[in-house]
Amino acid sequence: MEDSFNVASEPSECRQPPLSSQRPRTLLCHDMMGGYLDDKFIQGSTAHNPYCFYHWQSIDIFVYFSHHTVTIPPVGWTNAAHRHGVCVLGTFITEWKEGGQLCEAFLAGDERSYRAVADQLVLIAQFFRFDGWLINIENSLSLAAVGNMPHFLRHLTAQLHQRVPGGLVLWYDSVVRSGQLTWQDELNQHNRIFFDSCDGFFTNYNWREEHLERMLGQAGERRADVYVGVDVFARGNVVGGQFDTYKSLELIRKHGFSAALFAPGWVYECLEKKDFFQNQDKFWALLEHFLPTHSICSLPFVTSFCLGMGTRRVCYGQEEVVGPWYHPSAQEIQPLFAEHSLEGAGRGWVKTHCCLVDAWNGGSSLLVRGLIPPDVGHVAVRLFSLQVPVPPKIFLSLVYKLEGPSGVEVALELTTEDPGSCHVGGIRTLNAGTSSRHSPRPLRVPPTKLARWVDRCGQQLPGGWVQRCYEVSLRGCLLQDLFVSFARAPGSPEEASFVCRLGEIQVVDANSLLAPLPRVQAVTVSRVRWQRATSEEEGPPAPLRLSCTLHWSHLLSPVRCFRIRCRMGTGGGVPGGGPPGPEKPTLLGLAFVNQYRIAELQVAAMGPSGDGHVEFLVEPVPKEGFLVPQAEWGRAALVYSMPRT
Repeated sequence: MEDSFNVASEPSECRQPPLSSQRPRTLLCHDMMGGYLDDKFIQGSTAHNPYCFYHWQSIDIFVYFSHHTVTIPPVGWTNAAHRHGVCVLGTFITEWKEGGQLCEAFLAGDERSYRAVADQLVLIAQFFRFDGWLINIENSLSLAAVGNMPHFLRHLTAQLHQRVPGGLVLWYDSVVRSGQLTWQDELNQHNRIFFDSCDGFFTNYNWREEHLERMLGQAGERRADVYVGVDVFARGNVVGGQFDTYKSLELIRKHGFSAALFAPGWVYECLEKKDFFQNQDKFWALLEHFLPTHSICSLPFVTSFCLGMGTRRVCYGQEEVVGPWYHPSAQEIQPLFAEHSLEGAGRGWVKTHCCLVDAWNGGSSLLVRGLIPPDVGHVAVRLFSLQVPVPPKIFLSLVYKLEGPSGVEVALELTTEDPGSCHVGGIRTLNAGTSSRHSPRPLRVPPTKLARWVDRCGQQLPGGWVQRCYEVSLRGCLLQDLFVSFARAPGSPEEASFVCRLGEIQVVDANSLLAPLPRVQAVTVSRVRWQRATSEEEGPPAPLRLSCTLHWSHLLSPVRCFRIRCRMGTGGGVPGGGPPGPEKPTLLGLAFVNQYRIAELQVAAMGPSGDGHVEFLVEPVPKEGFLVPQAEWGRAALVYSMPRT
């Protein structure tokens, strides 16, 4: 029951090209200050300025690294990675004298011992729903132990493939076949046996181009399974790290190998925290040319650009809770962050940045700045790469806000593949070729059947936001890219600059919007604990603190998450906040499984003759992005009173 809080709710999303393709891949190995920092809190925390990664479209594999023998990735990382179609690995590491003793204990004997360890690693990955393991043996091995290591790897890899779809086992360049701990900085005859026994090889970091040249023969047709290590901290004798990491990537890609970026959190650990977002964007922009992106290939596609953190929580333009928060599971699909410039001196440009200053839903939005030159009608930025076979009719929505005076018009654009067999209705084609770019026409009168989804279309929304909705009829089409276009409005100045905040983009199958959402059922309250408030909090009467666990029944596949709220019958409130009004429930947090732990919720203490009342509400948030009426939420209430003597 306790472990189920840590189980990832997000299966890995469909992506193109698949990880099994022979295109060189990019692995990110996250090693930060020992691991399990603010990311260890399953339901989020109130961390100030936490580390956040959001360039998911540029990587293929995420490894959570620490120096614990068995490192299970925190569930927030797994949920965020899987939402972007990225594979997640834990780490199995042995080190020093204790590591050597452990290896001898399970490797030097018969096959029952190493098979038992392999089977348990497979069960851990299967239960917590991540995708495999990086095996890192940082101690020497006896001849008996090293002789069994390939058997261990083969058994682990075979069992993982059987139980975990898309499972992956990688070996780190450390021990060689003699059992000595001797980093080779390459794949060669001394460590090839381990490469042959699993899915891939992660090299040490002190290589030169001659190492890469030698590896071409060793890797053969499995060149993409060799992940050449790059220490972003630039420790040791490396080609390039820190902001020169691109020098290493350039050589790796020149020879057709995959890349393993170790500890790119350097931008957070070693540089000014106040400049983190600028530094992270700079780091990944320098690598952009060497990082092939992957595409999303399923609907619905909905994102509010939330980073899973913020200085307040916002729900559809309405501020709900003020204060810092961090919840990696709440990170939504992130775009292709980039800077685009038109050719020629003094031409137009568009830049995208994540921004915590304002949000439509969650804690952040996407800020787009740009300049439209005098002789250009519009500029556009490509936000998402897609490979989606689209249904006959889709609805699209864009929520945005222009900052300050701006003479530009904002619109969604999309591209479709193979215009010869792709029939498009209700749309204007901008250009043709191997793919066509289209500008949908905004809906003026949304269909009444879809009122719950499009009831805000074309209206001025809270906080100055605007929503534009589009209906597109397609047949035989593959949706490829999503753009946001900025055009000079009639009568605007010759040169138009703009600052636009994007709050949400939705691409939804029209039929899915008509399907009824299942209700939240069987909400129960268990593990109830009451505490008196501390002496500093005491007043007349001294409040109580309530801790309990909520469980409910609901399919996870149709929802993004659940919002957990409470309503007090006689006052009370959340820690640090005032008492909520009787009509409006207070947001406690988000759940990504069918349970939520409430910790030390402040409620009013009752007198001997009165009863208190706390109602808990479970609001499902559909993947399509519409609001569910309160009548369909799940609910459970506690009625409490003081003991009568």
